[in-house]
Amino acid sequence: MSARGRSPVVTVEPRRGWLRVDWRELWRFRDLWMTLAVRDIKVRYKQTVLGAAWAVLQPVVAMLIFTVVFGRLMGASTAGYPKPVFYYAGMLPWLFFANTLTGASQSLIEGSRLMTKVYFPRILMPAAVLGYTLLDFALGAVVFLPIMALYGVAPSWRMVFLPVLLVGLVLAAQGVGILIAALNVKYRDFRYVVPFLVQVWFFATPVVYAAEIIPQRYQWIAHLNPMAGLVGGFRACLLGGALAWDRIALSCAVGAVLFLVGVVHFRRVEDEFADIV
Repeated sequence: MSARGRSPVVTVEPRRGWLRVDWRELWRFRDLWMTLAVRDIKVRYKQTVLGAAWAVLQPVVAMLIFTVVFGRLMGASTAGYPKPVFYYAGMLPWLFFANTLTGASQSLIEGSRLMTKVYFPRILMPAAVLGYTLLDFALGAVVFLPIMALYGVAPSWRMVFLPVLLVGLVLAAQGVGILIAALNVKYRDFRYVVPFLVQVWFFATPVVYAAEIIPQRYQWIAHLNPMAGLVGGFRACLLGGALAWDRIALSCAVGAVLFLVGVVHFRRVEDEFADIV
């Protein structure tokens, strides 16, 4: 057979090093990531009556419940902000984190058929979850603007820092989601662990209460939770409060560490996924 008639041979070998991430390969597969992200968006809203409106209903309903239960009945502090605005500003980043973590943790199991048929960087599957979670976040943010206007809260110039906080949010959510996705392939118990983990993490994060109620000497411990500083930062950017950069930096650093741990573990066990699922 002539050289022209031969099919190209592609050798797939594990990458050496402690991180083992081939960024050029991920860039080559960017179209696949986009395809997976669009597929997840279509599947999420397929055969639903309200469609993408669910992305808005979830934070709005949560805001109403928290306003009545925590704001009216329990009298929880909202740091001087109108209660609905305070709760909604906290729910926006939290729902993005919770949905990204949950979706990423189940992505390998749900995509097991594709994973066993063809090679591609497996990490694209949990990363593709960002397609619909970012869309939900954007829709929820758009709805938040008229809610702010209704309660007389003007947008703050600090919103220019939101992209920085969003990067930290993505790193934290993807880090934990990628780690649990890898563990979930081998240990199916994690499908039961994730809902419990998200519930506990919610109450450990100042979403329905102000971070200021935590005693000062315990603030640094509370902000080892990456979502504590990020939720507080989002709330300050949206409502015009002071940005506690020391707390935000600590939470972002922890989130970056979680991302590295998740990626390193994922890459180390990635070769076993097709055999196990």
